[in-house]
Amino acid sequence: MAIADEPTEAPDSTAVRVALWRAMHVQVDPPPHVLEDEIGLRLADPDDDWHHRPDMDPNATSGFRAAIVARARFIEELVAEQAADGVVQYVVLGAGLDTFAQRRPEIASRIAVFEVDQPGPQSWKRQRLIELGYGIPDWLRLVPVDFEASESWWDQLAAAGFDPDRPAVVVSTGVTMYLTKEATAATLRQLAGLAPGSTLAMTFLLPPQLLDDADSTGLRASEKGARASGTPFISFYTPREMLTMAGEAGFEAPRHVPGTVLAERYFADRTDGLRPSSGEDLLVATIPTLQPDAAPTDRAEQSSGA
Repeated sequence: MAIADEPTEAPDSTAVRVALWRAMHVQVDPPPHVLEDEIGLRLADPDDDWHHRPDMDPNATSGFRAAIVARARFIEELVAEQAADGVVQYVVLGAGLDTFAQRRPEIASRIAVFEVDQPGPQSWKRQRLIELGYGIPDWLRLVPVDFEASESWWDQLAAAGFDPDRPAVVVSTGVTMYLTKEATAATLRQLAGLAPGSTLAMTFLLPPQLLDDADSTGLRASEKGARASGTPFISFYTPREMLTMAGEAGFEAPRHVPGTVLAERYFADRTDGLRPSSGEDLLVATIPTLQPDAAPTDRAEQSSGA
């Protein structure tokens, strides 16, 4: 059940849409599936006619659906790789209806998973996980942060048991477009202080003028829909701008991973024509691990990426 003094609030339409698109990939696209996730659908528990929503049109939204599962697959592989290398903390900023902990317990149970989100939607999710029988295991930490009240997510994370002196994977997907560039820069500065061996993966939206006509039209339609639902897109970034911002924050070897790379990795051999729309890329950066005899000034020479 939800914590008594913590009111529940259904997740916003964007989080629900992402969960439904992930389920649609399993239900309408032929195998092999890039990601299999119908747990988010169970959590959201939409009306029976959810398939008929305009934003669920299987043809018109196929590119968005593919892009969503591609980025989720990339993140999941990154977390699995880092866990195999001994990283034992995974932080999801703006977790929404993320279901990694429920879908991949063989990995999640060996690490501490921290889901950071607004108190209301997170209390709602806690209640739904319990109702569906998943529960909240000890290794899953739901970290409520009231961003509107300017609560420090870093302080709340530490209070939930996060150890800043141990390496972690920190992920932020589908968030930066809703924040000011100043807020994202502040987040990057905070994350640049993670322990050596930590890895950050953060998505960002490209300006529409960098896209071809079809994807630019789709992005503008998404922007219009987001504005109508009360969650307008605020910030867009060129890859150079995002890399510069990460460098100024203190990351020594930030990398740009284009969405086209994910398209080739996960969709190249498909015969059904399913391909991700372009418009969302990733920033990936790893805090270098110091060698025992290396001085702090040598860290730039030891940098690596995911």
